[in-house]
Amino acid sequence: MIGNLPRSLEVNGRKYGIRTNYRDILKIIAAFGDPELKDNEKVYVCLFILFRDFDSIPRNDLEAAFTAALKFIDCGAEPGKKKKKRSPRTMDWEQDESLIFPAINKVAGREVRSMKYVHWWTFMGWFMEISDGVYSNILSLRSKKAKGKSLEKWEREYWNANKDICELKPKYTEKEKAAQKKILEMYS
Repeated sequence: MIGNLPRSLEVNGRKYGIRTNYRDILKIIAAFGDPELKDNEKVYVCLFILFRDFDSIPRNDLEAAFTAALKFIDCGAEPGKKKKKRSPRTMDWEQDESLIFPAINKVAGREVRSMKYVHWWTFMGWFMEISDGVYSNILSLRSKKAKGKSLEKWEREYWNANKDICELKPKYTEKEKAAQKKILEMYS
């Protein structure tokens, strides 16, 4: 239906209520990016958070439920129907949180975090309209660098002066962090 925001998903002919608040979806996205979680654990977290009555989904329908979940998270786009080539990563919801919310607030015309409920698709609509600001500049710089394009002089100066917010930091497992710490201790 045009203009309706989904509050349930159909899985193999049966409708299931879902959590649609942007905060819940951001928790799912955080789990997807967690290097400590295995893929099957990420799927479980997604389904458990998204579906209000997760336990009522038959085991045989879990794959279809996950496909429906991904479609919902992607604001209705069919999973796998996007371009095959993966784009370089230019954002991180967790790292960029302090930049994303002011930009979304500007588009929404209010402090979004103080609102009790915002549907995920509404939140993403605001997100997609972000323009002209610190966050859009940083995304542009990250995109240029990821594509191997050279930065203009002012862009290089901005990048160098703001590396802490411009550079995307890799995420490591606790095991990887411990190994890095051990190597650093060996050479210090």
